[in-house]
Amino acid sequence: MEHYSMNLTLKVWKQKNATAEGNFETYQVKDISSEMSFLEMFDVLNEQLIHEGKDPIAFDHDCREGICGMCSMYINGRPHGPWHGTTTCQLHMRAFKDGDTIVVEPWRANAFPVVKDLVVDRSAFDRVIQSGGYISVNTGVSVDGNTISIERENADKAFAAAACIGCGACVAACKNSSAMLFVSAKVSHLALLPQGDVERKNRVLNMVAQADKEGFGSCTFTEACEAVCPKEISITNISRLNSEYLKAGLSADKAH
Repeated sequence: MEHYSMNLTLKVWKQKNATAEGNFETYQVKDISSEMSFLEMFDVLNEQLIHEGKDPIAFDHDCREGICGMCSMYINGRPHGPWHGTTTCQLHMRAFKDGDTIVVEPWRANAFPVVKDLVVDRSAFDRVIQSGGYISVNTGVSVDGNTISIERENADKAFAAAACIGCGACVAACKNSSAMLFVSAKVSHLALLPQGDVERKNRVLNMVAQADKEGFGSCTFTEACEAVCPKEISITNISRLNSEYLKAGLSADKAH
């Protein structure tokens, strides 16, 4: 693949904190290599701003290899940028060309308040997980991986759902700011396995209730979440979540 350099115009959202009024700032960056990652380009820009005595742009990052879900940037109207099945940190500058203008914003959702600039507080996801995204087991020596027989189809579906990295792209893409793809992935990967069967009813009721409490919107099946998910989580998990929720709700009604 041909290597080339480019000059770019960046329009980046700057906001001091969650309550402050934000605005777009325009920056020029030169001699950006097509082999750089998107975050490396931001490193170059911040280095430039620091040398100029200006406030660098705050953005979230950690692993820089598509695992942690921290690099939440809304790039040219799409979460994580133009490439399919890719996080912001895996996006490379060869996705753009010389002279392009790139608009970068944080996730837009009431449940994800802005901390500063492009950094948002995604602790709402943590609280959803705390409400039921776990199994209760005695700790100690781990058992052999093949002690419990699991159907291959269920194991594959659970593995695919467990790939969710909790980045929040589904929320950012949804017109309702719904977290149902995230919640359904966490519910599905445990509901499909025998280890998660014991608590499956309480889990789905508690996690959906917590998601509502955090201010996430309702799902109207526009499928925007699946289209932008960097781990390609399927919306069939949302159907499974609805089924689990209905069955758990009916069981709870009978118990009363």
